[in-house]
Amino acid sequence: MDFVKGIKKEFSFVRGNYAVMVLSWILVDFAAEIPAAYYILYVLNLGATETIAGLIGLSQFLALASMQFPGGYLTDKFGRKWIISSMTFGVALSFVLFALAPSWEYILIGAVLMGLCNSTYQPALMAMIADSLPPEKRGMGFGIVTLIASASTTPAPIVAVFLCNTYGLVNGMRVGYGIVVALFLVAAGMRSFLLKETVVTTERPRLSDLLSSYPAALREGVGVWKRLPRSLLYLSLTLLIVQFGFASVNIYMPDYATNVLHLDKTVWGLMIAIMPVTTIIAAIPIGKTVDKTNRKTPLLLSLLLFGSAIWLFAYGQFIALFASLIIVGAAQVMLNTAYGAMQADMTPRDDRGKVNGFTNFAGYIVMATGSFLGGLFYEHFSPQLPFMIAAASVLPAFALALLLVHEPKKRED
Repeated sequence: MDFVKGIKKEFSFVRGNYAVMVLSWILVDFAAEIPAAYYILYVLNLGATETIAGLIGLSQFLALASMQFPGGYLTDKFGRKWIISSMTFGVALSFVLFALAPSWEYILIGAVLMGLCNSTYQPALMAMIADSLPPEKRGMGFGIVTLIASASTTPAPIVAVFLCNTYGLVNGMRVGYGIVVALFLVAAGMRSFLLKETVVTTERPRLSDLLSSYPAALREGVGVWKRLPRSLLYLSLTLLIVQFGFASVNIYMPDYATNVLHLDKTVWGLMIAIMPVTTIIAAIPIGKTVDKTNRKTPLLLSLLLFGSAIWLFAYGQFIALFASLIIVGAAQVMLNTAYGAMQADMTPRDDRGKVNGFTNFAGYIVMATGSFLGGLFYEHFSPQLPFMIAAASVLPAFALALLLVHEPKKRED
């Protein structure tokens, strides 16, 4: 009985908006990971090259960056719920183009539309999560978000393998994207009806405000850093460096594994289920560590793990690939948990939308660059080169975090 009471007390913060966000995240993460297993192979089958795939990634990341400033600004001005709900519907509809695409050009258009909607609501998503967690539970809270998302995505590659083996690669991917559309619409309905606003305002938002507010949003998004701790800036720069490295290899990993290392496509689809399993196992212990000890140690360790995993993937065979995916899963949960908790600790509630908007904007710009350069190097120089760049990017990120990122003496509410 005492054990049950202890568990209930430990997880008592999982309620209200936070619970709705977690449940809807299960749906959208599971959905998105189904076609992700073979995305690059699907695009190549629709007539693209690796460089064109990099161009699609560049365009998507630029779209993801484009609306971060007004999204963050309006999140703090008008509230979180309306942006989250409306843009989730937009993301759902953009995936229709992925499902029906007769050529790669339709994937490009769908990627840009999806990026625009995601760009608008991402600051609101993270602000809503931060608003809904008490300071002493942020490590656990962000860890559980990662845990739940990973638990939901674990069967996704298996579904992708089944669909592609049953219907063929292209038709199987079309069915997969149809599932994405359906589950995103369900999540959008949940967020519309079940979320409660966390920012009290008397002003009513309009979609036209997204464009008209851009100049003011840009000024606020940049100006907010004058009153924030310098450590938060260095923390953000650390993440940007890692994001550049990861973007340069992320979408090419299936092609590298199957066409360069000659791994069977079915084996690859089953193997990538290891990453979320690792996250499931590690999420709660890491979240508790972040709350009980500090945020910085898991952050530093995640960088070292990430660099090691990318190197293993580039030069390994089956066992090394298997190990690298396990390590990447552990590194991701450490990085997401430590970074999310530390950023919330340093950012006042009224500035969280703007800070998330700025950091997301900068992140997508560097990921756009990384994605395009990764495809260019992969096709025209050497498939291994992007992986070496990604592994090397960890070194300056680690030095920056070690020397210049410091935890605040008092955590923001």
